[in-house]
Amino acid sequence: MIRIYPAFINGFIALVIGVLSVFFSPSSLADEALFAPADKQVIEQVELFEFSSPEKQKRAIALAKALRCPQCQNQNLVESNSPIAKDLRLIVFQMIESGDSEQHVVDYMTARYGDFVRYKPALTLQNSLLWGLPVLFVCRICGALLLQNISSLIITLDPTDKSLTDLVA
Repeated sequence: MIRIYPAFINGFIALVIGVLSVFFSPSSLADEALFAPADKQVIEQVELFEFSSPEKQKRAIALAKALRCPQCQNQNLVESNSPIAKDLRLIVFQMIESGDSEQHVVDYMTARYGDFVRYKPALTLQNSLLWGLPVLFVCRICGALLLQNISSLIITLDPTDKSLTDLVA
């Protein structure tokens, strides 16, 4: 018979609440106004944007390819045709053209849209909990099952049984 202790239930509830809070935090929920359609002027600015040097153009395109569209599933800002991707592509182009560093652009996008826009998110406490807690949970269950099997094996051994002492000797 498996006993479930109240401390275990409380810990499990805390784990579920913690994981849900990561997915449904206010910074990850999208505003309706956030995904407003792009107008023709923005589309023309993105498609006809001219850089002052080819080096800046390569940096901006590489950075736009490294950032994910917040509206699409798994497309970067260059591949996506969504209005928000065009707006963000224009922001990336303008920031790189004005001389901002790539890290500054990534920090701006992350602050505004969360870690979702990064294909390679930084290692944070939330990420490590998200990946580490399920592994620890499985290890704890395996350990509990192993201890239960060992304790049931010890209980079933009878010290007065002569056949067992003959096998050991």
